[in-house]
Amino acid sequence: MLVSQLLPRDLFRGKTVFVTGGGSGINLGIARSFAALGANVGICGRTQDKLDRAAEELRSLGVAVCAQAADVRDYAALEASLRAARDTLGPIDVLVCGAAGNFPIPAEKLSPNGFKTVVDIDLLGSFNATRASFEQLKTTRGCVLFVSAGMAFVPHPYQVHVGAAKAGIDMMMRNLAYEWGRYGIRCNSIIPGPIGGTEGMRRLGGTDSAEDQSLAVPLGRYGTVEEIGQAAVFLASPLAAYVTGAVLTVDGGSNLLGAVPFQSAIEKMFAGQGR
Repeated sequence: MLVSQLLPRDLFRGKTVFVTGGGSGINLGIARSFAALGANVGICGRTQDKLDRAAEELRSLGVAVCAQAADVRDYAALEASLRAARDTLGPIDVLVCGAAGNFPIPAEKLSPNGFKTVVDIDLLGSFNATRASFEQLKTTRGCVLFVSAGMAFVPHPYQVHVGAAKAGIDMMMRNLAYEWGRYGIRCNSIIPGPIGGTEGMRRLGGTDSAEDQSLAVPLGRYGTVEEIGQAAVFLASPLAAYVTGAVLTVDGGSNLLGAVPFQSAIEKMFAGQGR
């Protein structure tokens, strides 16, 4: 991994990183980047089998791992997972709030329950994680990283629920940075752009074709999961010791183009349903 080539491989040795939704995708990639630099890693998610597979991969990097299932909407279960990580690995130094839900749907077809589900996973789940880990973060003078999305500040078709949730996350991040700065706790957000090979890209109708990549990103290519991990490592490292309340966009410039360019592909999903 590039991070272990460019940075000291013991940069996070003795530190504990906890990642919600850490069993797959971008969140597992973030966990992997920290593990490559020596961090012990706690992960949670809704499916224990998936967590166990992820934990095995992380342990292969030579670090200790705690993987205990928890739905971030369930405060008691999440609190138990965080407590297990603390007891196994030590108090949390870095909390990554990555658990998220998404499905494209026209606003007029989105049920109140569908809206609530995404807001509860993304926004309430992120609050639950920060609230439940506060005492640990206060002890370690740690940091919180929120995985946000471009929908937080640029309208995207069929993403009203996600946009509302992510905008809430970024404002919550700023409030926490303001309030918890007195405890030495830093809070920042990462906004990934189009990341190749991820479930998020598949759901938004993007393909890996050169044409789609050129349309979506001024740099002409999709990002990688590892590049989001690199951003997380930077924000949690001493290099960012004076950075808090910030939103780091890692998207190859795609936010400069406005909404994702795959609207026609998404519209095909709802063709014939009436609008």
